[in-house]
Amino acid sequence: MTWTERIVTSPRDDVRLSCRDWGGTGVPVVLLHGLAGHAGEWDAAAEHLAPHHRVVAVDQRGHGASERRPADVSRAAHVADVLAVTAHLGLDRPVLIGQSLGGHTAMLAAAAHPDLFRALVLIEAGAAAADPATPDEIGAMLDSWPLPFPSPDAAREFLGSEAWAAGLEERPDGWYPRFERDVMVAAITENTTRAWWPEWERITCPVLLVIGENGIVTPQESQRMLTPPGPDTTAVSIPGAPHDVHLHNPGALHAVLADFLAKSAGNGDRFGQTGRSGSLN
Repeated sequence: MTWTERIVTSPRDDVRLSCRDWGGTGVPVVLLHGLAGHAGEWDAAAEHLAPHHRVVAVDQRGHGASERRPADVSRAAHVADVLAVTAHLGLDRPVLIGQSLGGHTAMLAAAAHPDLFRALVLIEAGAAAADPATPDEIGAMLDSWPLPFPSPDAAREFLGSEAWAAGLEERPDGWYPRFERDVMVAAITENTTRAWWPEWERITCPVLLVIGENGIVTPQESQRMLTPPGPDTTAVSIPGAPHDVHLHNPGALHAVLADFLAKSAGNGDRFGQTGRSGSLN
C-alpha cells in the first residue's frame, strides 16, 4: 500500500502541516507521533489499519515534512492542528491514536471537542504532569547525537531504531534529524507545568490506554486513569515493551488496536462502550 502527501495549513497561525494519507474507507483514524518523531513511524500500523479505515498520519508542527520552526509549540497549537487536519481532509469523527506527546495532544483534543472524536487510543501517554527535568533531559539526549550521521546505517546503529533513522534527511555533509533541537525542548516544556486531570475527566468517548511494561507511565498514573471520574477506559500492558511500543512490538499493538476498534469504533453512528477495565500485567 502507498500513501499520498496532503498539505494542511493551520488557520491558527498558517503553519504548514504534512500528512500521509493512506486512503482506505470506513471510520477514519488519525495517527500522532511523539516528540522528535515523524509520521513514517506509523507506516506499519497504517498498512494494518487501512484495509478497514481511512488512515492519516500527521507530521506534527516542528517535525518531519511539516514547518520546521513554528513560533507556537503550545499544547493549544497542537490541538488546533488536529482540528485543522480533520476539517481539511473531511474526516468525520475520527479515532485519535497518539504515542507519547502525540497521545497527550490526542487527549487534549478529545477533551476540548468531545463531539468530534469517536474514540481515543493513548500509547504511553497520560494525564500526570511531566517531570520538571524532562526538557533538560531531552536537550541532553539530542545533544548526544553525533551529528551529522555519515550514513543511514550509522544512524540506525546509534539510534537503535529503523524508524528513527528513516526520519533523517540528507544534507551535503551527512544525515540530520528533521527537527530543531530547541523546538523539541520548547514543545515538551508545557507538559511539566501542571497535571492534566481536569482535561482527562472531560473526555466522553471510549479510551484505550496502551502501556509498555518498561515504559514511562507509572502504575499510579495508569490506575488513576482507570478510576472515576473520567472516561470509560480499557488499559493494556504490552509485556517487555519500552516507551516506543509501536516500534518495538508492533504486532502486539496492532492486535490490541484491531480489537479495540472493532468493539468501540465501528462504522455505525453509535458504538458500544468498552467499560472500565484493565489488564496491566
